[in-house]
Amino acid sequence: MRVLVIGGGIAGTATALGLHKAGIDVTVFEAHPDTAEDIGAFLTLASNGMRALAELGATHAVTAVGFPLTSLRLLDSRGTEVAHQPLGEAGDPALRYRCLRRGELNAALQGEAARRGIRLRHGARLVSLADGPDAVTARFADGTTATGDVLVGADGLNSTVRGLLRPGVRPGYAGQRVYYGYTRTAPAPGPEGAITMVRGSATAFGYAVSPAGETYWFARAGGDPLPAGAPAAPAAELRAHLLPLLREDATPAAGLVEAADGAVMVTNATELPLGTAWHTGRVLLAGDAAHAASPATGQGASMALEDAVVLAKALRDLPAPGTAFTAYERHRRPRAEHNITVSGGLSRGTRTPSGPAPVTARPAGPDEGLLRQLAWDTPLSAVPPAPH
Repeated sequence: MRVLVIGGGIAGTATALGLHKAGIDVTVFEAHPDTAEDIGAFLTLASNGMRALAELGATHAVTAVGFPLTSLRLLDSRGTEVAHQPLGEAGDPALRYRCLRRGELNAALQGEAARRGIRLRHGARLVSLADGPDAVTARFADGTTATGDVLVGADGLNSTVRGLLRPGVRPGYAGQRVYYGYTRTAPAPGPEGAITMVRGSATAFGYAVSPAGETYWFARAGGDPLPAGAPAAPAAELRAHLLPLLREDATPAAGLVEAADGAVMVTNATELPLGTAWHTGRVLLAGDAAHAASPATGQGASMALEDAVVLAKALRDLPAPGTAFTAYERHRRPRAEHNITVSGGLSRGTRTPSGPAPVTARPAGPDEGLLRQLAWDTPLSAVPPAPH
């Protein structure tokens, strides 16, 4: 079997790692010329995502960047700590939550792919595909083509593959703008290894401090969506939009944003509709291309890593693409769509008259169904689909 993966981001590169581990010939095609796409924003990998990385044999590549998070603090709008508890599987260093820049994670995964000899072609922008009974062919903007037995569209929220297959399916606004920034000059309160979430009056805010003393922070605020295609606003303008909302409360949030000494980014929280078709013929969608959710649960990257393991197992264990795709979707859709629903509810909750919703779901222990789903040596046929 030869698999073409469109997209060299988190989902695509992780999928390639899984397929390569399964002994499948895989090539990744990435539209951007390098690994630096979206290097400014940061994310957290949850314990379930770290477990998927371990099954892919990529733990060391990722723990070499970023920093671990071992506990979750919750502050109310007065800055009072109302909860402080372990985060995920904090007892296992390989499964601890990890905070890192998106570009760092991308580069780490691509570096691991290169180390394993996986082909990754940069600057390959997909423009069309032909899905036939015996093969699928991708055509790129430079006139080149590639043919394989299966094509995986792992090209993110604004997926070209999804647009070619389902042109009417587009991500919708989930009710919030999300701001990201970094602060080096104002020390943030809180114990080492903690991520602190703040239930503000008008925002949900969170921050974590790196071992070097840099505070990574985000804020989610309701309002109208950013206009499509609008140029990025200067950092000072974004701070000016955000600070009046944060100053309604007596928390560390306003001080951290005011002292931010680097770029400040803002994006719309978006999500795909439930029931989006994931596959047709020899073509399958994975990661955000299939099931993008608002970032409120912080599970986007972890869900993509889970996808990579389960898809690799499906194509390894099952004889035909259609059979493998059906099994993959049966195992992944309930969990992925549960995340869309929960995350979207958290995002839209900040606009209700009763005040903001909790900024994160309570961390849970490992899901036994997920453990079986991800276990590399357990065939998917031996695993009942998890309810979510």
